[in-house]
Amino acid sequence: MKYIPILFLLVAVTLSGRSQTIYRDIKNYQVCSGFGQIDGQGYLVLRKFENEGKTFLLIVNPITLETKISESIFILKKQLSKAQIKDLLKNTSYQKALNKAKLLLFMTEDVGIDSGMPNEAGISLTADLCPSHRPLDRVIFTDIFNELGNKERPVPIALSVTGVWIRNHQTDLEWLKAMEQKREISIIWINHSFHHYVSRTLPLKQNFLLEAGTDINYEVLANEKAMLANGLMPSIFFRFPGLISDRHLVNTITGLGLIPVGTDAWLAKGQQPHAGSIVLIHGNGNEPAGVKDFINLLRSKAGYIANKQWLLYDLRESIENEFKDDSLKDAHTGQF
Repeated sequence: MKYIPILFLLVAVTLSGRSQTIYRDIKNYQVCSGFGQIDGQGYLVLRKFENEGKTFLLIVNPITLETKISESIFILKKQLSKAQIKDLLKNTSYQKALNKAKLLLFMTEDVGIDSGMPNEAGISLTADLCPSHRPLDRVIFTDIFNELGNKERPVPIALSVTGVWIRNHQTDLEWLKAMEQKREISIIWINHSFHHYVSRTLPLKQNFLLEAGTDINYEVLANEKAMLANGLMPSIFFRFPGLISDRHLVNTITGLGLIPVGTDAWLAKGQQPHAGSIVLIHGNGNEPAGVKDFINLLRSKAGYIANKQWLLYDLRESIENEFKDDSLKDAHTGQF
């Protein structure tokens, strides 16, 4: 995998955050390791690609964890190694979350950040969209808007999406994008690999992304390209298929600049959420029990929701606050 270690000073750029920009002709999609500023705000550069004759960058604010696409009109300032960037970002939420994920690399199951904002009454909802021949469980999205839309709008949700699901569920995808355009929901798109390989017979240590011959770099980067080609903004989060990984996979994912996200409340397995939980359900039609449990959870909290005492939290905000350092100075100017 080729990395481009560069310090960018980004100027006169056009950014697209939640816009539905579609990149139909992506070429030379590459992993970058760079840092720069836009309007005085520091950004980490993660990817570089070309589309219709222009060069673009996928960048992330290391404080808020928000990703954007920047048209790459930049001034090359100086070389900057990955070690230098790590030191530059050492006090940010982004680097702290990466560091915590790396501490879990000896685990096989459920590696990743699994909770945040423990002092707040509410959860971060994540729904996995693994490959499936069944339609999207739309009731998840209509129910969270019906229950919470009067208290928080748009209602935040994080969707772990696969390239195969995107390819085979265009109607469902357009329905989700329409909800977001109407500001009914706000979606964070988590990378869940392109194919999400799974075997009914292989043991866990040889299954999912651990299956022999799997090209993890392809699984990650092809899925990002699929998101961009369909008007979705890739986040800096990754969820391992089946929540199964090993040391090599964790090192590869974090080396690509992505933060593994796990769960401490997989509802279909009977795990109960607590304040700050990252809750997991499947929205691909394959796990009706988990969807039912979540809807029951929503209804059980109706009184608290009415008084804004129980809400859904943006996954980025939840993790940002979990790792926030109040002593961090000049974070929003890029002077770390």
